[in-house]
Amino acid sequence: MRLLSYSLPSEPDADSSFGLVSEDGDGVVDLRVRLDVPDLGALIAAGRIDEAAAHVGAPADHTLSDVTIERLLPNPAKIFCIGVNYGGRAAEYVDTSDAAYPSVFLRFPESFTGHDQPLTRPPESDELDYEGEIVVVIGKSGRRIPMESARDHIAGLTLGNEGTIRDWVRHAKFNVTQGKNWESSGSIGPWLVPIDEIGDLEGLHLRTHVNGELRQDDTAATMKYPIEYQIHYLSTFVTLQPGDVIFSGTPTGAGARFDPPIWLRPGDVVEVSVPEIGVLRNTVVDEFPDGSLHQAPEPR
Repeated sequence: MRLLSYSLPSEPDADSSFGLVSEDGDGVVDLRVRLDVPDLGALIAAGRIDEAAAHVGAPADHTLSDVTIERLLPNPAKIFCIGVNYGGRAAEYVDTSDAAYPSVFLRFPESFTGHDQPLTRPPESDELDYEGEIVVVIGKSGRRIPMESARDHIAGLTLGNEGTIRDWVRHAKFNVTQGKNWESSGSIGPWLVPIDEIGDLEGLHLRTHVNGELRQDDTAATMKYPIEYQIHYLSTFVTLQPGDVIFSGTPTGAGARFDPPIWLRPGDVVEVSVPEIGVLRNTVVDEFPDGSLHQAPEPR
């Protein structure tokens, strides 16, 4: 089952909805009407994902190609991001000290867009970078969750591009908030795959392609802090709630680590994939100071 949030370009004044991809993969079954729930976040909060499965065989209400896939969750309360977590990532930094605990920072919902929607490079910087990630959506609340129980608290998995404005990350010594929260600089989606349809988490194989070129290629088995530990650690200091999101870290191969760096430019296409989940795809555009977007490819 693949759950998604979407809108209809043919009905610009209508509210966004949510649903599931039909059995043939070509359609969308509307769940907002069938389950009388306003959005996917509310469905997760109510613990009703299992009810959605009863509609997998329902006739499609829309063709998948006719909908706009929106940010997976409209307004998650908390979005955690885990930094420098895959094998080899520490070697990419000048400070190679072996931290005893995960690097954690927060992002805002507006910094992410949906599948096949544009990533925006702001006029203040040309250092837009990509970070492909496996993303966890919490389905059951908990505090001080033991590692052996962590999987029970996961609603499902999706994909993320934790896009970063690199020079703004370096504006201050002890935080990265500025470079991590530009509007529509990252993406999440295209859909949520329930955790009971996912096998061993360590076997998940993450790849990121830019314009068809493989840039990131690793498995979750090389994570220094596995997903189960991330849930345990984060829940020690805050209660995790249904709909909270965890970006679990990115492998080596981001554009900043090339010599010279390879930043994203208008026209570039970024694809993040995990076979068990799918492909998250976005094209890069420029944002002008007045907020308008320029989509023409920029020559290299």
